[in-house]
Amino acid sequence: MNESAEGVSNPSEREEETDFSGPPLTRSQQTILQVSVLIVALCGIVYELIIATIASYLLGDSVYQFSLTIGLFMFAMGMGSLITRRFAERLIEWFIATEILVAFVGGLSSIILFVVFPWTFAFKPVMYTLILLIGGLVGLEIPLLMRILSESGGFRKSIAQVLALDYFGALVGSVSFPLLLLPFLGLFRASFGIGLLNGLIALINVYAFGKLIRWPLAWKSLTILCIGLLGIGVGSASLLKSFAQGQLYADLIVFQQQTPYQNIVLTCNEMNGEHRLYVDGHLQFAERDEYRYHEALVHPALTLSAPGTRVLILGGGDGLAAREVLKHDSVQSIDLVDIDPAITRLCREFEPVRKLNQGALEHPRLTIHHQDAFTFLQEPGSPYDCIIIDLPDPHNEALSKLYSVEFYNLVGKKLKQDGCFVTQSSSPWVTRQAFWSIAKTIEAAGFRTTSYHVVVPNFGDWGFQLAARETPRIPEIKIEVPTRFLNPEVLDKSTLFARDESRVDTPVNSIFEPRLYLLYQEEIKQ
Repeated sequence: MNESAEGVSNPSEREEETDFSGPPLTRSQQTILQVSVLIVALCGIVYELIIATIASYLLGDSVYQFSLTIGLFMFAMGMGSLITRRFAERLIEWFIATEILVAFVGGLSSIILFVVFPWTFAFKPVMYTLILLIGGLVGLEIPLLMRILSESGGFRKSIAQVLALDYFGALVGSVSFPLLLLPFLGLFRASFGIGLLNGLIALINVYAFGKLIRWPLAWKSLTILCIGLLGIGVGSASLLKSFAQGQLYADLIVFQQQTPYQNIVLTCNEMNGEHRLYVDGHLQFAERDEYRYHEALVHPALTLSAPGTRVLILGGGDGLAAREVLKHDSVQSIDLVDIDPAITRLCREFEPVRKLNQGALEHPRLTIHHQDAFTFLQEPGSPYDCIIIDLPDPHNEALSKLYSVEFYNLVGKKLKQDGCFVTQSSSPWVTRQAFWSIAKTIEAAGFRTTSYHVVVPNFGDWGFQLAARETPRIPEIKIEVPTRFLNPEVLDKSTLFARDESRVDTPVNSIFEPRLYLLYQEEIKQ
């Protein structure tokens, strides 16, 4: 009864929504269109994830980048869907044209963003333009396919089929990106490969509906040209990646790998042979002065620990902190926890880095655990005399949880009653509020802290938090192992802070109220 009323009251609108301008679809044509729905949904979500990942990699603050990308993308899809109301005929041709465009623009999106990044003023406008353009094109696809399928299957049935396939395709795309596409293909090859998939769908539809479209030969030629260009992109992705990364790093790239966890780049200066390790674009160490950082991180805490020390290192997959720990003969065992096996493999097998860490990652007293630090601390086990936390700066919300009061509570459960721990805490000069927020967060977990800092030329003024249940006194520390940088005079003065670096009132960082990475992001932008 209701359907009849709708059909009588709005015949022209119903006709427009189902007008395919052609004979009824065959079973094979229906199947091709249904597969097209699934593929275009998969491709659309992957383009979205690629752009958000690149933005997070280059700009940081992944929550902001992903939220903004998803919001703009969904808005653009809505605008694209509205535009399809103006398409009254030749729907197959409009769909094929859309597929070719989204394949070309989406396939090139990753290389475009990397090439544009050195021109900082242009990066965001280009990124937003790509999001809106690709999102708008993706928004065109599903309504067009829905209207074509409605000719043979009925409007209501077509809506159910198309939406089900659309959601399923989005699921496949969102799962396959982090598990398969990113770790095994990388950003560039994944981008070109997904574009190629869009192009192949366009070509299949050209052949399937060749009798219903004008100039089929021209459409075939255009689609094959697009596929050929994207195929060349897939084949030359390594060269393009080297070129794009050359825009980001001043030195020669000698190793690069995208893992499920991060992007790893190792560079070498061709003039002096200095190696530098970058993770997600952030410098982790520079060969020339890394010993300053690692001596300051390790020896004060380890000197305060009891003889017969069991040591836990959280992070430090490069083996450089472990090298310093192994200078102490009293250390009986070291557990090193780093989530990414690619880092420890690189620093164990790549000879220049292995020489730098003096083979620490293969030492019989050291055991490597490839786990998330937060998860490792929750597992049962004997407590440690000393815990050394050598994790990246809290530049995103995922890392921020490793500087939270909940995290330090877990550290306390893994620490002997008279034990101590130390964490790197970024720069009290560049990120003053973040530095003191880490101290306040540790204190909120029930520890007493002593804050100290040293100069590491490639990083600037760099800070640390030494923590124990009783206030650790750095002037009482007597370092008796060989060092290149640290001496009693430097150590004594390390607890002095100038007025513009001195303690300020800051919030406690919690998993439930993540304040730290927002402070960090705000300060590094200044």
